Amino acid sequence: MSSSVELLFELGVLLIVLSVLGTVARRLSLPPVPLYLVVGLALGEGGLLLVPASGPYIEASAHIGLVLLLFMLGLEFSSDEFAESLRRHLPSVVVDTVLNAAPGAVAGLLLGLDAVGVLALAGATWVSSSGIVARLLGDLGRMRNPETPAVLAVLVLEDFALAIYLPVLAVVVADGTWWQAVLGVLVALGALLSALLASRRWGHHIGGLLSHPEPEQLLLRILGITLLVAAIAELINISAGVGAFLVGLSLTGEITGRVREVLAPVRDVFAAAFFLAIGLTIDPAALPPVLPGAVALAVVTAITKVLAGAFAAGRDGVDRHGRLRAGTALIARGEFTVVVIGLVGTAADPRLRALVAAYLVILGVAGPIITRLVDGVGSAGSSMRAGRRPGRPG
Repeated sequence: MSSSVELLFELGVLLIVLSVLGTVARRLSLPPVPLYLVVGLALGEGGLLLVPASGPYIEASAHIGLVLLLFMLGLEFSSDEFAESLRRHLPSVVVDTVLNAAPGAVAGLLLGLDAVGVLALAGATWVSSSGIVARLLGDLGRMRNPETPAVLAVLVLEDFALAIYLPVLAVVVADGTWWQAVLGVLVALGALLSALLASRRWGHHIGGLLSHPEPEQLLLRILGITLLVAAIAELINISAGVGAFLVGLSLTGEITGRVREVLAPVRDVFAAAFFLAIGLTIDPAALPPVLPGAVALAVVTAITKVLAGAFAAGRDGVDRHGRLRAGTALIARGEFTVVVIGLVGTAADPRLRALVAAYLVILGVAGPIITRLVDGVGSAGSSMRAGRRPGRPG
């Protein structure tokens, strides 16, 4: 079989499988993300190895999927309201960092890992998956929920904080000097603040430049500029997702509705590749020995992430169930965990990769399911309350 035929065959089968799984998930009133992750786990490294030709294509598509998920998320808000949300939630990201990085650091110390391992494990338990959370908010119809601005503020501020964390981790891995770490942090933060200010000040001009009456031209322009900005963001050690989010945030007015219409199907296809690719990077055979430790770490950091999300939503005056929805939405870990392991490479203890992989699978699968169950409980509770009449027994 020629390489092109093999590629087309593998991609065709994968798309059909993902379609079937998506249908099954929706019949069960569950998000499809956990099923996509499990399929990737079964097919990838150490699994059935059924995607030798399409693996690189899926990996490239996954990067585009994350970028489009965050871009579409940015479309839901104006730059002014989001800037205000960021200012209000600076204490939230401090609480989030302390509550969720500390368990990873403590676990690393208890395991006897070196400085690289401790710092990497702290990062892996700290940052939520922007891609998974963005998809969940859309699937569950939560974009306009009162707690959603707080969730987004935590996600984006976490990615902003990565501008400090990643240069430091890279220097520690390379055994570099303190001034190299400081220089990397200053460059990344300067670029990030410049991009945010540019988005707020000149964002209203971007829509006029990109708009076009033909859907094809609109799609090409929006997709092109989003990928370019994402690439520049990644080049200067800022998350590509943050760059894409800022592009979406800068678009206002009539163009946003048209962009959603033309880009939503493209986003969904590439987003499926993103979730599939996370599973493909993990060797299932490495998971059983570290499973007890990974489960314990997952339970602790699921609770601490719920507490952090509830604190953030509470700052916006959200009610108790809204605070619980905010916290559970942030449980899932994903793409950043893969980035951390890739960055430390062979410099870290071999146990670290297996532990983090198991941890990612547990929360990548359990997080969306818990989020959906909490959403269902809230909906049922709201329906029961709506059905009661004043003065009548419940």
